[in-house]
Amino acid sequence: MTLQAFLTLAAALFAVGLYGALSQQSIVMLMMGLELMINAVLVAGAAFWFYLAPASADGQVLVLVAVTVMALEMAMGFAVVTALMRARDVDVTDDAGDLKG
Repeated sequence: MTLQAFLTLAAALFAVGLYGALSQQSIVMLMMGLELMINAVLVAGAAFWFYLAPASADGQVLVLVAVTVMALEMAMGFAVVTALMRARDVDVTDDAGDLKG
């Protein structure tokens, strides 16, 4: 595959994630859209790293660390959403905005 194909894939992932993050009111769907956008940035970064320095494994290690951090972040986010749902029956962003204060 060429660099252009990877960048096209990254742009498509980012566009789908952006649409998902802006069009949904469910907190879980919003988090999934944000996750897709972060994955798009990772795909583009890994592709650049592979085509600029294919001999070093630094890019792959960075992507593995980033994916691990993203998994932890999503687990924490789902824990917060589960706690909100159980405590106050809130599952959309408009209702969650009223919880401050």
